[in-house]
Amino acid sequence: MEIPEKMKDLAVSETGFVFDPYTGASFNTNAVGYAILEALRSGKGRRDIRSHLEDEFEVGEADVDRDIDEFIFLLKDSGVLPPSFNLEDL
Repeated sequence: MEIPEKMKDLAVSETGFVFDPYTGASFNTNAVGYAILEALRSGKGRRDIRSHLEDEFEVGEADVDRDIDEFIFLLKDSGVLPPSFNLEDL
């Protein structure tokens, strides 16, 4: 599965402010969310995202997987990612 154009077109600042130009919606995310979002936008899969988060934030695999899954759920819920998006397909 390829990253949707909508995801690529998000305006994202380093402070975690995210703007969706399609809907006009905006939200803020923390450093972990920002790291997940940028990794997704560059086409990285779960393994690469997990490794980066474990190194960057010194957290365990269970916490990282939970954070990734919760953030992807929020992106789907807000319409940034389609409901059919599956990180395992990257």
